[in-house]
Amino acid sequence: MKSSLKNSVRLIGNLGMDPNIKSFGNDQKLAKFSVATTETYKNTKGEKEQVTQWHNIVVWGKLASVVEKYMQKGQQIALEGQLTSRSYMDKSGNKKYITEISATQIQMLSKKAS
Repeated sequence: MKSSLKNSVRLIGNLGMDPNIKSFGNDQKLAKFSVATTETYKNTKGEKEQVTQWHNIVVWGKLASVVEKYMQKGQQIALEGQLTSRSYMDKSGNKKYITEISATQIQMLSKKAS
């Protein structure tokens, strides 16, 4: 198996929020946003049901600049990246864990509203 498949995530979904952009020195940018994916299935009674999953996305560098300029809440996108996990201490001293997708490629499937 190729090593690039060991930690690979692909999603098609809709932005749940406008991207949050942070700028650092040397024109470095970070974009954070959430993407909703929805699966439809039939339950045991034959009724159609939907389940929505929310995914936290982070994007760095030049791709973050593209996200800032062209993407907004509700827009449908396809993305590819890697699953990442990290932890931090909150203000109360409790350890919190976050799982995110670090996107390396994004394709916009719908246009940004004017």
